[in-house]
Amino acid sequence: MILRNAARRRPHGMTLIEILVVLVLIGIVMGIVAGNFIGQGEEAKRKAAAIEISQIAATLDLFKLEVGRYPTTQEGLQALITAPSGVSNWNGPYWKKASIPKDPWGNEYRYTSPGAKMPYEIVSVGADGKEGGDGPNKDITSN
Repeated sequence: MILRNAARRRPHGMTLIEILVVLVLIGIVMGIVAGNFIGQGEEAKRKAAAIEISQIAATLDLFKLEVGRYPTTQEGLQALITAPSGVSNWNGPYWKKASIPKDPWGNEYRYTSPGAKMPYEIVSVGADGKEGGDGPNKDITSN
C-alpha cells in the first residue's frame, strides 16, 4: 500500500530547467546548421557567376570566329543578341535568350574590350555591387 501511494505522488513531465536546457541546445544546433547553409548559398552564387561568365566567354569566341573581332566595349554584350551597326557577317543571335542574364546578385555583367590581360574582360562585382572586395564581395572575372 505504501509503495502504491509513493508511485502516485511522483511528478510526471519535465521541470522548467530541463525544458530550458533542451531549448538552448536546439538553438545552438540551429545556429550552427543555419550558419553552414548561409555560407554555402554565397559560395553557390559565386560558382554560378563563374559558370555564366564562361558561357558568355564561349559565346564571345563564336562571335569572333564569325565576325573576325570581339564586340567593342561600346557595343557590349548586346552585340551577341542584335547585330552591331556596320557588321556585315553577323550570323546571330549568338546568345539564344532575349537578354544577357544578370549575375546571381542581380547586377549587370561588366564587359570591356580590350581587357587588361586578354582581348576582353567580363566581371561580376559580387554581392556588394562594387568593384573589389573580399569574400562574397570579391569580384569574379573572366581572366
